[in-house]
Amino acid sequence: MSTLNYAEQLTTVETAKDLGLLPEEFEKIKTTLGRVPNFTELSIYSVMWSEHCSYKNSIVWLKTLPKDGPHMLAKAGEENAGLVDIGDGLACAFKIESHNHPSALEPYQGSATGVGGINRDIFTMGARPIAQLNSLRFGNIDSDKTKWLIKGVVKGIGDYGNAFGIPTVGGEVFFDDSFNVNPLVNAMSVGIVKKGETISATSYGEGNPVFIVGSSTGKDGIAGAAFASKDITEESSKDLPAVQVGDPFQEKLLLEATLEIIKTGAVIGMQDMGAAGITCSTSEMSAKGEHGMEIWLDKVPTRQAGMHPFEILLSESQERMLVVVHKGREHEIMSIFDKWDLNCVQIGVVTKGSQLKYYFHNQLVADVPAQSLVLGGDAPVYHREYKEPATYTEAKKFDSTSVQEPQDYKAVMTHLAAHPNLASKRWIYNQYDSMVGTVNMSTNAPSAAAIVNIKGTQKALAMSVDCNSRYVNADPEIGCAIAVCEAARNIVCSGGEPSAVTNCLNFGNPYNPEVYWQFVGAIKGMGAACLKLKTPVTGGNVSFYNQSSYEGPVFPTPTIGMIGIVPDKKNQTTLHFKNESDLIYLIGKQVNDIAASEYLSSYHQIKATPAPYFNLDEEYQLHEAIKTIISQGLINSAQDVSDGGVFMALLEACMPKGLGCNIHSEKTIRKDAFLFGEAQGRVIVSVNPVNKTAFELALSTTQVPFSHIGEVKEKSVMIDSQNYGSISEFEKLYLTSIESKLN
Repeated sequence: MSTLNYAEQLTTVETAKDLGLLPEEFEKIKTTLGRVPNFTELSIYSVMWSEHCSYKNSIVWLKTLPKDGPHMLAKAGEENAGLVDIGDGLACAFKIESHNHPSALEPYQGSATGVGGINRDIFTMGARPIAQLNSLRFGNIDSDKTKWLIKGVVKGIGDYGNAFGIPTVGGEVFFDDSFNVNPLVNAMSVGIVKKGETISATSYGEGNPVFIVGSSTGKDGIAGAAFASKDITEESSKDLPAVQVGDPFQEKLLLEATLEIIKTGAVIGMQDMGAAGITCSTSEMSAKGEHGMEIWLDKVPTRQAGMHPFEILLSESQERMLVVVHKGREHEIMSIFDKWDLNCVQIGVVTKGSQLKYYFHNQLVADVPAQSLVLGGDAPVYHREYKEPATYTEAKKFDSTSVQEPQDYKAVMTHLAAHPNLASKRWIYNQYDSMVGTVNMSTNAPSAAAIVNIKGTQKALAMSVDCNSRYVNADPEIGCAIAVCEAARNIVCSGGEPSAVTNCLNFGNPYNPEVYWQFVGAIKGMGAACLKLKTPVTGGNVSFYNQSSYEGPVFPTPTIGMIGIVPDKKNQTTLHFKNESDLIYLIGKQVNDIAASEYLSSYHQIKATPAPYFNLDEEYQLHEAIKTIISQGLINSAQDVSDGGVFMALLEACMPKGLGCNIHSEKTIRKDAFLFGEAQGRVIVSVNPVNKTAFELALSTTQVPFSHIGEVKEKSVMIDSQNYGSISEFEKLYLTSIESKLN
């Protein structure tokens, strides 16, 4: 084969800037190679050293997160997804990732390929995906652009997930003007695999063949990782080719073929071709296995004629994987992919050393060391400046006594029941198939977290995605700790034991010191909460540059995806009231607090406040108390108090069976704080009167305060002896609000 002609396509610092590289990074590349890179090599570094692939502006803080726990089988960064032991010889693989920038430009394909990519991260490890969740952020729901984005994103998620055949079991949706230009689309996938039967994303063994499998490579998604590592501007429409195009039916075939080849024992390593395509999978697998590769780009099946080497390398065409196979067993792999009518083409071999040599028609077009490209290798690492914004100090001065209590509480209740952040997301989730696969246990028995059956065992998986972006904007450290605790609280209220966390960290431009201060604070809050709750971080995704040149950064949104284990399915606890005359208790500290609540933000239009009341030790004690009363069978329902406060928690508990409630407020605090405040660490439960003594005795042995606040009654909302209307009246507002705006 011909050697590389270094005189061809020599690049300059200006070329590097055009590709998103800093001048000092261009100099580092020259030092690493001992020469000036050609255009193909510089393109390789531009995607691998982008924030999306290298985490160069975040890794110093990510390393501070807790990674050890009793169930951990793979620590953060070791594999494509987190892996935890769930007992009975089984493990759970799970991960959450963003597809924000693609969804901002082309919402249908942007969201669809986000779903496809996160599922591939799960099944390339050998796990079969069994559940999907998503966390979505949009701007003002009354704007035409937001409606277009919502409809495209939701249809993309639904069409891809439904066709692929994995149920969407949970999620969250939040609206705020900060997301008008830059929506957030975070997709989570959860899978099951037998312990010891996972596949690693590695490569070793000189002479072992390297295969590309799945779809053909096209010009869609070229440099998508670099596109995701810059702000949204008025010029971003020119980046539309960076958005990938997905095919869920092809992915379904790829799933089955992948799980089948793993069973042969012929596979050494495998990795999804997500961000940066062939470039990423060849470099990361080689670096992990401490070997090199020789890759023949002209052997790659392509959808378009005349593709250049850099286009083949950087394409992020979907439904493709790189597989390294034991030499001599190629025919086993090829026959399986042939059966599933998928490409399976050898495009290279594993070599000694660390060099990646890419050839095109026998011409060496790039020659780079794998370690120089990857996170944990020689990719750049930066310590960015951060500073507290002046608005943070001002917000701390908020005094709730300056806010007049409402004259008309019914008006507040109807406002909250119909608010897009609190109202039913039925219009959205009805487009998702939640029952395919017959594992979802919470569609007809709603609980605070999604519950998924682990067939053949007494156990179930509990899972949740959580983050209140408004809280994090108010106080990043407290807000992110709340996100962790709310995810755990949802799992605990459903009868589960929280196990581990994955995260999707959505922020603005990291070169903005005030944005980076938000990021640092969120990491600190996440770390503290995860340590306290013993829920280590298994990995996830950082998504910076979520801002536009004309709207500024989005609300910081460190989305927490958490899984837990329900040890015995008989302990699954639902959120809705079951019987008239059941007693209603509020467990947790009652606080005179309305800060950062939806009530304060949208009804009073007061935005500058601290985060709501939160105490990590009290939160932990609450979780332990809830676990105790559930394990002893002392409650009929459990619903955590979160967005919308006690009123919305009661409403959501009443509606499933059309029951009502008769409640008395706490006289020592403001009535609006009691009903609408969002102080953390509280749960509403219902108790059969025959269990009253045992229930109160069990809680009295803990340090957690509790109070009997009322009873389940027929059909209406009674508070302090005043009837505020029927449940059916509120339910109509709750169910139809978003539908009426979008239709």
